[in-house]
Amino acid sequence: MVTFPIASLAKEVILNNVPVQVCFSPGGGCTEAIVGELTKAKKEILVQAYSFTSQPIAKALVDAHKRGIRAEIILDKSQRGEQYSAADFTAHMGVPTYIDSAHAIAHNKIMVIDQETVITGSFNFTKAAEERNAENLLIIKSPELAKEYLENWEKHKAHSEKYEGR
Repeated sequence: MVTFPIASLAKEVILNNVPVQVCFSPGGGCTEAIVGELTKAKKEILVQAYSFTSQPIAKALVDAHKRGIRAEIILDKSQRGEQYSAADFTAHMGVPTYIDSAHAIAHNKIMVIDQETVITGSFNFTKAAEERNAENLLIIKSPELAKEYLENWEKHKAHSEKYEGR
């Protein structure tokens, strides 16, 4: 039997009585659930994504930005060369968009909303993830967990470069 020591940098967050919504694709309503959460945002939406081509999610982010919500996005460097990437749309619509090229792949798929909601899972923010892929999504209402994701988001933003779009 092989055992692995707990990583010294790993953090434990105890979540008691935390509301969690879960959905699975294909066809599980993950995009709709994300858009619903973005619509409810009151002050801030922070995104990290590997692949981001979902028009409904991009539109909901831009709509939130237009409502005065602080919205910022960090994407993998592959999004610079995609034929369609929401990065171009969001950047041109005034949503601060950044490229994280400090890693082989910036494979995060997270959103932190109002420092209390974390959206995460294998679900890429794409049409394919909703309609064809087997993916999962968790929406977790926890300020404690959101704090950990926010700190990680800020570390990645610090080494990311602003993307102005094509």
